[in-house]
Amino acid sequence: MRVDQFDFDLPEELIALRPAEPRDGARLLVVGTDGSLRHALVRDLPSLLRAGDALVLNDTRVMQARLRGHRLARAGGTTAPRIEVTLHKRLAPDRFRAFARPARKLEPGDALALGRTIRTEVTARGDGGDVELHFALHGAALDAAIAAQGEVPLPPYIAGKRPADARDRADYQTIFAKETGSVAAPTAGLHFTPGLFAALAARGVTRETLTLHVGADTFLPVSATDTDSSTMPAEWASLPNDVAQRLNRAREQGGRIAAIGTTSLRTLESAADETGRLKAFSGETDIFITPGYQFRSAEILLTNFHLPRSTLFMLVAAFSGLDTMRAAYAEAIRERYRFYSYGDACLLWRRR
Repeated sequence: MRVDQFDFDLPEELIALRPAEPRDGARLLVVGTDGSLRHALVRDLPSLLRAGDALVLNDTRVMQARLRGHRLARAGGTTAPRIEVTLHKRLAPDRFRAFARPARKLEPGDALALGRTIRTEVTARGDGGDVELHFALHGAALDAAIAAQGEVPLPPYIAGKRPADARDRADYQTIFAKETGSVAAPTAGLHFTPGLFAALAARGVTRETLTLHVGADTFLPVSATDTDSSTMPAEWASLPNDVAQRLNRAREQGGRIAAIGTTSLRTLESAADETGRLKAFSGETDIFITPGYQFRSAEILLTNFHLPRSTLFMLVAAFSGLDTMRAAYAEAIRERYRFYSYGDACLLWRRR
């Protein structure tokens, strides 16, 4: 399909720079299988689900992945410019891929001093500012140093308007985050509160978690002109066997699977066989979902409003239909919904 079919105009003032307070007070556009639209709030979710349904949430934890420092002076007295790196993929306990600015100042063999105490060496340089870094620390010690000295890697559409601050350390993290490894939040999960979880449990809705470590490219617009010419960067995901079996039982007993966020849905689809039965999954997934894809796992999707021409908007168009989602987004814009990571949400049922 042509990528321009997934384009739309969004007024810049609708890009949310802070989340709703409280989190479950965000607006919720409910999109029916017939294309009907209903306005609600995220806290209304228990009334929109039924006993026996199962929520599936991504428990990844966002790293403080942005580090500032400088290149150590090279032999011969060359200058040591300021450097900013954003870690985006772990390669080993002591190695990461990262985006560097300015990357043109770096060469393999360069040593960097980041934060207050972190030391690393550039081992390779790729295209578009991508570098590979080998750290002096490794494993838990490196993770602790990054958490203490790094900054929240806010998406460009927020970071370009204001710097990250202390509030973002809590705001840009789900309350159930557990497994460290993402450089972007699974944003649908940001809407949940203890009170909302309690109300869902009282309704008889169960809750399960899986993990997908979100990469830096997830939210970017697709640069190709056709979806067949584009690919999805691989991300590490895991669905434990006991979770898969409980979800299978929930469906056998008449419940529905409600994926909370596109990352949860992509992990479920990576773990589902041709009949829709879920199996344990652990490894990288590069599943790229566009209209025409036949979903096998979840019947319901809760997700935020996504960027034009992004793989995420393509996924929701596949789930509910492109015409339906274009109409839903037009309604959200008319009604001044808030968009993107800190924005409002929509609740979708899988297209029949």
